Amino acid sequence: MNEVLSQNEIDNLLSAISTGDMEPAATDTSSEDTFDKTLTKSSVKMYDFKRPDKFSKDQIRTLQMMHETYARLTTTSLSAQLRAVVNVHVASVDQLTYEEFSRSIPNPTTLAIINMDPLKGSAIMEIDPTITFAIIDRLFGGEGEALKQNRELTDIELSVIEGIIVRILGNLRESWSNVIDLRPRLGNIETNIQFAQIVPPNDMVVLITLETKIGDVEGMMNFCIPYITIESIISKLSAQFWYSSIRKGGSSENLDLIREQLKEIDIDLTAEIGTVTMTMSDILQIKKNDVINLNKNMNTEFTLKIANRKKFLCRPGQVGSRVAVQVVRQIEELSEKILSEIISEENHHE
Repeated sequence: MNEVLSQNEIDNLLSAISTGDMEPAATDTSSEDTFDKTLTKSSVKMYDFKRPDKFSKDQIRTLQMMHETYARLTTTSLSAQLRAVVNVHVASVDQLTYEEFSRSIPNPTTLAIINMDPLKGSAIMEIDPTITFAIIDRLFGGEGEALKQNRELTDIELSVIEGIIVRILGNLRESWSNVIDLRPRLGNIETNIQFAQIVPPNDMVVLITLETKIGDVEGMMNFCIPYITIESIISKLSAQFWYSSIRKGGSSENLDLIREQLKEIDIDLTAEIGTVTMTMSDILQIKKNDVINLNKNMNTEFTLKIANRKKFLCRPGQVGSRVAVQVVRQIEELSEKILSEIISEENHHE
């Protein structure tokens, strides 16, 4: 137990200190110095109380994995519809306020308001003008070039891009299927963010940015989801839950969808009537009305190629006013004997 000093003892101590007979105890600052050095050496992250983090790192990673699936499906569906080389991949997944998102997008742009049934609330899919006009140009028969100067969409262009958005929303449903049976519906399309205030400015949202390339044109698609929209399923946005759902059969559903989408891709078929080898000197002398003898006659079966790969043997013919071919059989099903006969016949004609 600490002893209580009497008044006389207190007076004697004060007198000794004032005359220099006793030094005051030194203040222990070692712990403070250590604390200051720790702050200096370590990285300190500022916390903004105006925009508190709503999503954990695990939830952000899960959203990224979900939308990587969406990006792959969208790559396939857009490639089939535009008949062009399309590449879509996730560039980033961030959380920010809706006001920050609003300030980051151009005006005008394409803003699709999406009803996230059965979740409460809406989300926004923003397609920047570079990608929007490249899609429109491609569907209208062009090369898929972007406009040099941004402008508003016409009514016809708006209708065309609406069809594209509805199509790729199906991919969104598939990519979320391991978490929830999402049924996204297109509400309306705006071109000005002021008319697309789905949540208050200070509300937190997660922004999935998809880097999109159509031919030589590059741009962004942004998917903005408010926290309040997915708050009811936030516990399911974990890698453990997502992977466990995949093991229950989600991956087979993805494969079925990809197979269905692949059926819509256009593939070139080429009927190779015959070939001939010529010297460069002969080629340079070719002129109008010259006749070039091929290595086959009219009664010989020739090759039908699919994507530049030999697949069928065919015979030439005519249907109405058009030249046609009749498929005889698949090359893979030919026996060694038949193949040798065909090769022998071709060598004979040479």
